[in-house]
Amino acid sequence: MRKLELKWGIILALPAILGFLIWNLGPMIASFVIGFTDWSVAGSPEFIGLANYKEIFFDDFIAKKSIIVTLYFAGGSVIVSMVTAFLAALLLNRKIRALPLFRTIFFLPSIVPAIANAVVWLWLFNPDFGLLNYILEIFGLSRLQWIYDEHQVIPSLIMMSAWGMGYTMMIFLAGLQGIPQQLYEAVAIDGGNWWHKFRHVTIPMMTPTIFFNLVMGLISSFQAFAQPYLMTNGGPNYASMLYCYYIYQNAFQYGRMGYASALSTILFIMILVLTLLIFKTSSYWVYYEGGRGR
Repeated sequence: MRKLELKWGIILALPAILGFLIWNLGPMIASFVIGFTDWSVAGSPEFIGLANYKEIFFDDFIAKKSIIVTLYFAGGSVIVSMVTAFLAALLLNRKIRALPLFRTIFFLPSIVPAIANAVVWLWLFNPDFGLLNYILEIFGLSRLQWIYDEHQVIPSLIMMSAWGMGYTMMIFLAGLQGIPQQLYEAVAIDGGNWWHKFRHVTIPMMTPTIFFNLVMGLISSFQAFAQPYLMTNGGPNYASMLYCYYIYQNAFQYGRMGYASALSTILFIMILVLTLLIFKTSSYWVYYEGGRGR
């Protein structure tokens, strides 16, 4: 009986296993190997060893700048998105009238296609007749150039990232609804106010959810592509040259598949190292019902 169950378990899991091997692991290994070659789509790959990596770290100014820009964008967008999503989840966790409607309104921007989002935000960021500059003028503030200024473009894209926080918000909301109410009642009996409930119950009980959203947000932010592709073309002065967009340029605009594969390998290593770092430090700040996650 156990052998039969094992057999059927393997058979049922086989499509997912084959899908991972063929469409995930296989391309990753191929990309790693191609990274050691000089290969354009029209020609044959030529093995050049570590030449691509040497060029990336020592000769390619744009690659190094794209790494810095991506780290800046990733750190800012993860913080802004998570804080915004958490505050929205706290508001939507209250018992108010028409709550499903408000939840739908907050979540709706997350399912809007990337091109539609870009069109809307291009209008909002327009330095001449954009809505954001109009609002600034109402309060007597000077106009900004937003994505058209190299010092303002990444903060603008970080602000834009909060627009798509719907999925993060829903996960936070699910975590908030899973907190046992008796914990809040215990704090109230001890004379605690809303701050004590938030500090000693909500935050500790939400740390597993925060941990999950942090990891997923970090991975997603490092793979950001639509913003520079649709809105800035990596400019001005390469100030919004996010790493994935630079990989795309080398692979599909310049035809340097070997170089793009080497860039992809570095991206994988960066995400892996940062993710492992978060997992390593999680034992000091993630709490579960049975205690800390050590």
